[in-house]
Amino acid sequence: MRTMLFKAQHRMWWVPMLAGLVLLGACSSGVEKPKPVPLGPSPQGLAIKRSWSLAFGEVQFPLRTVSVGSDIALATSQGLVAVVDARTGQEIWRASVGSSVEAGVGFDGNYVAVVGQGGALQVFKAGRQVWRADLGTSVATPPLVAGNRVFVLGTDRTVAAWDAATGALLWQQARPGDPLVLKQPGLLAALGDTLIVGQGAKLLGMNPLSGTVRWEQSVASSRGTNEVEKLMDIPSGMARSGQQVCVRAYQHAVACVDSAKPSLVWSKPSNGFSGLAGDADSVFGVDGQGVVTAYRRNSGDIQWSSNTLRYRQLTGPVVVGRSVVVGDSEGNVHLLAKTDGTPLARLKTDGSAIAAVPVLVGQTLVVITQRGGVFGFVPE
Repeated sequence: MRTMLFKAQHRMWWVPMLAGLVLLGACSSGVEKPKPVPLGPSPQGLAIKRSWSLAFGEVQFPLRTVSVGSDIALATSQGLVAVVDARTGQEIWRASVGSSVEAGVGFDGNYVAVVGQGGALQVFKAGRQVWRADLGTSVATPPLVAGNRVFVLGTDRTVAAWDAATGALLWQQARPGDPLVLKQPGLLAALGDTLIVGQGAKLLGMNPLSGTVRWEQSVASSRGTNEVEKLMDIPSGMARSGQQVCVRAYQHAVACVDSAKPSLVWSKPSNGFSGLAGDADSVFGVDGQGVVTAYRRNSGDIQWSSNTLRYRQLTGPVVVGRSVVVGDSEGNVHLLAKTDGTPLARLKTDGSAIAAVPVLVGQTLVVITQRGGVFGFVPE
């Protein structure tokens, strides 16, 4: 067993619920929270059928579904981890973490990384645990496995890297931060040979070999009057096109950065809590009330906004073909037209909340619910 302690920092943690700060405030003040907009008849703009499903286990932690080729990595709150063939729903292998799971999953086609109870980073290959490291801190962001390395972002904003095969600690970097931070998945992603990390309102480009900062760019400025309103962080989920990276600054803005210069391309006010998705022309986001908005990638101008799913506690979006896909708290998956937000299709699962942003694997849209249902949908 390998042991590594992140630098301890005393912080307050603000834990956002799916509905966001607006609904939390309404509940705490005794005001009835807004009711979801009625859905109406199921739209018939796309023909999609369920190809397979499996019961895997409850998901009550920040799950990121990651696919490589036709394979997808999964984990459950109870500590199961598995790799599944997304074409058929068949398990390739499964293993036990030995405790509950706090954050996951990282996957590169060979190694699967999760963070277990008490901050235990565990790495598996072909159904066997190959190493673990005790982090000594809380982790909400799923690990990233890339370039034969495993990267972890702690809630204290420390970033560290390990050798994926041996578990050798390669580097760790701690940066000063705000006294109040989010305990929800932050941004930790790969962009070419650069590690992209969200640190407060700053987007960082780091050297994955050494942990040194190559560049940093602020994406928003605080407009709050108290610690909660001033709180800024960058949640998981970026919309990349070439060297342009678009992200959300929690409850403050949506912004795009040219990572090649680097420079801020644009930043627009937006009170939201989840990450973004996009294509070469547009960037899509969901605000705290469930309004889905499309922005022009080159300018940030709004192309369209849809209120049809308001107050439905939506996941972040994913772009699938000609549609933008989001899940809701009642187990529905909604497909909206990229061009104007028109509802195209609605998919049903098991009635429990969608636990992670749906992911497209080949021709299969994979959806995971909090109850532990895993569903594969394909075009008819």
